[in-house]
Amino acid sequence: MSLTGKVAFVAGASRGIGATIAAALAAEGAAVAVAARSEEQGKLPGTIGSVAAAINESGGHAFPVACDVTDEESVNKAVAKTVSELGGIDILVANAGVLWLGPIETTPLKRWQLCLDVNLTGVFLVTKAVVPEVRKRGGGSLIAITTTGVDMIEHGSNAYWVSKAAAERLYLGLAADLREDNIAVNCLSPSRVVLTEGWQAGGSGLQIPPEMVEPPEAMGRAAVRLAGQDARGVTGTVQRSEALTF
Repeated sequence: MSLTGKVAFVAGASRGIGATIAAALAAEGAAVAVAARSEEQGKLPGTIGSVAAAINESGGHAFPVACDVTDEESVNKAVAKTVSELGGIDILVANAGVLWLGPIETTPLKRWQLCLDVNLTGVFLVTKAVVPEVRKRGGGSLIAITTTGVDMIEHGSNAYWVSKAAAERLYLGLAADLREDNIAVNCLSPSRVVLTEGWQAGGSGLQIPPEMVEPPEAMGRAAVRLAGQDARGVTGTVQRSEALTF
């Protein structure tokens, strides 16, 4: 599926699923804004500069843009810089996220709030900023990265799943609002567990059986399929990476 001529803004793209999706979109011809807070190497590997450089070295077109999804001014500046550099935005991948799987009764308030700030308010802010730009292009695709944990209510509750469930509700409703603008709005989650750097750091030491592990490339392929269409295609859905068949 060619994305030649399209511009993608990928939030949370300095490592893990976001970096994989950014590379997959670029490989299909999209120009990609690699957006995240990680301008310098921190506790976890990966920066926006290293991801953009790897894409460019592979023949793609990417540039790094600093973006804190919890800060509206930072988000607006990142989107404006992308439009200035690349001419517009056709595709949004709202991937920035933090992980906390502890039980509710032992969850510090700051961890609860952080999950809501990044996983929900962050999606709201980048979407709010990008929608007018996509509308100017006559349509496009918005994708929020969520989790199968939203459906796993028999396993209890935690801040991560709650925040992702709220993000899904945001996007399912937004699809109806933006249908007349020819903007597809969908959620995408791994079908199984992707062992990203963030998972390794925040997965509470959970051991995942090998058969439950999904390669990150599956998310890249699924994101390309959703990115390559608009509201005339699939919209208002929650898709699982390995089950995406359209």
